[in-house]
Amino acid sequence: MSWPSLHSYDHMENVYGYLMKYTNLVTGWQYRFFVLNNEAGLLEYFVNEQSRNQKPRGTLQLAGAVISPSDEDSHTFTVNAASGEQYKLRATDAKERQHWVSRLQICTQHHTEAIGKNNPPLKSRSFSLASSGNSPISQRRPSQNAISFFSVGHSKLQSVSKRAPLPPDHLVEVREMMSHAEGQQRDLIRRIECLPASGHLSSLDQDLLMLKATSMATMNCLNDCFHILQLQHASHQKGSLPSGTTIEWLEPKIPLSNHYKNGADQPFATEQSKPVAVAEEQCVAESGLLAREPEEINADDEVEDTCDNKEDDLGAVEEQRSVILHLLSQLKLGMDLTRVVLPTFILEKRSLLEMYADFMSHPDLFIAITNGATAEDRMIRFVEYYLTSFHEGRKGAIAKKPYNPIIGETFHCSWRMPKSEIASSVISSSSTQAITNHAPVSEEALSQVGSDCYTVRFVAEQVSHHPPVSGFYAECAERKMCVNAHVWTKSKFLGMSIGVTMVGEGVLSLLEHGEEYTFSLPCAYARSILTVPWVELGGKVSVNCVKTGYSASITFHTKPFYGGKLHRVTGEVKHNITNTVVCRVQGEWNSVLEFTYSNGETKYVDLTKLSVTKKRVRPLEKQDPFESRRLWKNVTDSLRESEIDKATEHKRTLEERQRTEERHRTETGTPWKTKYFIKEGDGWVYHKPLWKIIPTTQPAE
Repeated sequence: MSWPSLHSYDHMENVYGYLMKYTNLVTGWQYRFFVLNNEAGLLEYFVNEQSRNQKPRGTLQLAGAVISPSDEDSHTFTVNAASGEQYKLRATDAKERQHWVSRLQICTQHHTEAIGKNNPPLKSRSFSLASSGNSPISQRRPSQNAISFFSVGHSKLQSVSKRAPLPPDHLVEVREMMSHAEGQQRDLIRRIECLPASGHLSSLDQDLLMLKATSMATMNCLNDCFHILQLQHASHQKGSLPSGTTIEWLEPKIPLSNHYKNGADQPFATEQSKPVAVAEEQCVAESGLLAREPEEINADDEVEDTCDNKEDDLGAVEEQRSVILHLLSQLKLGMDLTRVVLPTFILEKRSLLEMYADFMSHPDLFIAITNGATAEDRMIRFVEYYLTSFHEGRKGAIAKKPYNPIIGETFHCSWRMPKSEIASSVISSSSTQAITNHAPVSEEALSQVGSDCYTVRFVAEQVSHHPPVSGFYAECAERKMCVNAHVWTKSKFLGMSIGVTMVGEGVLSLLEHGEEYTFSLPCAYARSILTVPWVELGGKVSVNCVKTGYSASITFHTKPFYGGKLHRVTGEVKHNITNTVVCRVQGEWNSVLEFTYSNGETKYVDLTKLSVTKKRVRPLEKQDPFESRRLWKNVTDSLRESEIDKATEHKRTLEERQRTEERHRTETGTPWKTKYFIKEGDGWVYHKPLWKIIPTTQPAE
């Protein structure tokens, strides 16, 4: 790799060397030879150094690009071009990453400024949003464009930039100019949002949305710069900045809650609302004192869940359109949404940790896996269970998201299943059979059978905040089987949809057979976020058992742009040693699945009629303050009563407490201590898994 001089930009050498480039889920990471062409402002890459004299395999214009070190690790970074194209790259170590990032940022800044100096503002679309008389409706005028809304503030700021450096007492004048510009920018946004949703000039027009985004970004940057000037002014007064002071980019100065609250038109310059005095304050005081030692849950304290948090579809989002548009104006294609606060009205009334528990809502199918008479049978049973778990876990295709768990948050529950309800060791399958509904098991029946029940226990914990990682574990001790998984949820803005990648893996252990099944999870997408939102799953997942040589490949198909079915899934179970397909599956993950076996027989599973076993949870008064339902109780109650503003305040209090505690740990150098999960390599493992208690057997088959 070339190490250029730092003396001046004009004399900087080109930077070149090998980096790993992420291509896609199938191909993964690949070594490529990269060249930073400082003079042309281009980042080019080639298959290898020998092909450098040939045409590049790919090229990114760096003017207007954003170079971002990744939170994933100390080696990865992304280059987001103004065109929307993105390169995800990985250096060999942190030092090399910093070198590339620094040189890319210098080159990007140089060429971005050059474009700004050499090119006047574009006038490809001229229109006016100024109101005519008392009417808010706007009309096109060739002589005036939207930039004229900033003509006064822009000219003043230009004149300021030509002056000598401002004396400190002139910061007041700058603040007044910025306030004037902010007022015009707010007026611009209001006028855009007063336009009809359809027609010749629509409030959803892509150019207008882009204008909103750039104007918002401009004002945020100006506020950040003004903040830095204030810090410098303070340092001049005191002689120097206090020890340990850092200057960093700030959060957006116009928070979503102060812009529009679910469609209600409110002034921007409102005083920041004070958090509602609720029970969370007590949690704040107690949180630092809570014991982080594992807690043994008494199964006798758990009762059948009576909570009915039924979720309705969002339907058309006309009432919340202003909120969503404001949110979109602050986002860029490919932007990581981990730190973006989404509007409260899209939330489900459950935590992500509880959503993982709801994937276990068919414990009879889960326990039946180990009843398979052969390795082939057990792999097929696992695939059947896996594919039936998403309908209840995702609550169908409802376009809502669960609460983001607070670090240290936990969720406990269990299921009881009469042994008579578990499938025998032989799969009964025929061309006419359809698994549909059978009567749910009653609490009275469970109490009568007692030891005739299997118990599946579940625990989940949010083990990390940045990145957001959850660990969950479930076991049926009577059948010597357990599953351990860790999931990092990565959300990205994709334009008119949001994508969530579930990074991580799970391992199902069947101790009676000495088998481990490793599996991954599909991506989720919230589509049509400006009209009628809906959710689909997408991507390829795999299930693999090294011991038996059986594997499964499953594809969740996203809907094509034209035609095609929704929520389609296909897959096959294969014996790798003989390369024989023993089962094929097709259908919809939230409707009907069809399993075709190698003997020609077929089985249908109607997920809409499949019985759901209610989980058992402890009453709130017996739960730890950091258990999901108790922690989020006020938010859930407010959502149930459709009091969105109140739910937002409760949610903000919890999140602010988390940020405060994180800052305190950083300042004091105190590491976070998890309660139930232990870091092992790149994953998280339950502290007392069944395989450490019950020895694994090696039956002969």
